[in-house]
Amino acid sequence: MKFKSLRTLATVLGATCFLAIAAFAGDPTGNWTWTGPSRNGGAGRPVKATLALKDGTLTGTVAGRNGDTPIEDASFKDDTISFSVTRTMGDNKITMKYTGKLAGDTITGTYERPGQDGGDPVKADWKATKGDAPAQ
Repeated sequence: MKFKSLRTLATVLGATCFLAIAAFAGDPTGNWTWTGPSRNGGAGRPVKATLALKDGTLTGTVAGRNGDTPIEDASFKDDTISFSVTRTMGDNKITMKYTGKLAGDTITGTYERPGQDGGDPVKADWKATKGDAPAQ
């Protein structure tokens, strides 16, 4: 009888720990801002995104000159976020791929965009902050 009580206690403690960890897991829902790359190496420009995590599905948009663009191929698991943004410029489609790790009100990672004139993809660091001020 004593072993059954210990087993029950261990099960309850394990379940409580699991639920506590799940409760403290990050949530990327909200408005995010970062400094995006500029043309010709000049000063970057602020980029704004709105993300939502519902029932394990990540959705959202990234603001641009021609309005908001929906994110694609989005995922969020174990505080790791990834998504793509495809924009059309003239007859060309350009896809930027973002990956990062959520820690509090910051996402830190890398993004990848196509190289110029069909060259190798360009990768760079990416740091977004929750709210309206872009991360530096």
